[in-house]
Amino acid sequence: MTKKRAKQLLRILFIIASISSLYFVPWILVKAWILPLPNTVQEQLNEGIDHGFDGMIVYVDEFGKPPAFYAAGWHDRKNKIPANPKALFKIASITKLYVAVATTKLVKEDLLSLDKTLADYFPELVGRIENADKITLRMMVQHRSGIPNFVDHPNYWKKPPKNKQETLEYALDLPADFEPGKDYGYSNTNYMLISDLIDKVLGYPHQQYIKEKILIPLGLKNTFGSQSEVDLNDVMSGYYVGVDEDFKFEDTGLMLATAEDVGIFLRALNDGSVFNEGEQEIYSSIYVYEHTGLIPGYQSIAKYHKDIDTVVIQFVNTTNFDGYTWNLSEIVYNRIVKIVTHTKNL
Repeated sequence: MTKKRAKQLLRILFIIASISSLYFVPWILVKAWILPLPNTVQEQLNEGIDHGFDGMIVYVDEFGKPPAFYAAGWHDRKNKIPANPKALFKIASITKLYVAVATTKLVKEDLLSLDKTLADYFPELVGRIENADKITLRMMVQHRSGIPNFVDHPNYWKKPPKNKQETLEYALDLPADFEPGKDYGYSNTNYMLISDLIDKVLGYPHQQYIKEKILIPLGLKNTFGSQSEVDLNDVMSGYYVGVDEDFKFEDTGLMLATAEDVGIFLRALNDGSVFNEGEQEIYSSIYVYEHTGLIPGYQSIAKYHKDIDTVVIQFVNTTNFDGYTWNLSEIVYNRIVKIVTHTKNL
């Protein structure tokens, strides 16, 4: 076979492989990506509902302008209640931003040390979490501890834990994912332990500390530490494709907030106004300034876009096992940012 002929065959094989791979890509993602960009954010939300989302909320805070609120679809599908842009939403892992800020403040107050180890703070976990004597608080905040993520345990979804102790059990007595400080591995176990540590150091719930040190100073009256504090009618329903259950009744133990409150917090995080003197330097050395969240029925994106000095928060109340709804939400979010950028530049 000549070299030219070999190259032709390789090219044909590449094309076939590329076409075959498209077979496994949900066509809704391709459609969402290639459709002409709408002129307005509201049109993009309506398009998102057409793609299969049950409900969406978007909050846009452009510096120097009044914030804009958008909603489409259902707040409660069963009772035919339209989406409300000021509804409460389960913000899932966005909660980690608040915990990281609280940790920063306690480090500045000398109540916590980033260099103390898990063994120092929880000696009872020595022998149950590998490398407990080498894992520092700093590593846990940065997801560089190597502690297994309890969500990855094969029984986590088959037999969901009923409380914190059962949740922790899914991360105990397992080999480390990697040596402490040698790699990065996102692990919800890190932040569950950090939250427990804050409770232990303060002698009262970390949610109360977050309220006193973050929420009240920023005037955030629609952010809550758990759903036991809220009227569930105010919480947007959460749906999982193929399942009839409304996941708003599941208590995840994570925070709830309106898109507006998350947006105000995120701007304060990025402009530094959430911090007291000396705190922002600590925070910048340990954690990020944006986050996403994903639990059954709820997915969220919270980002500050420096180039246009704009915060965009997106809540979507539909998830699925394959994960294509997450990819779809990212496509919709990026298109919303393009619309805002284009409008700003007119």
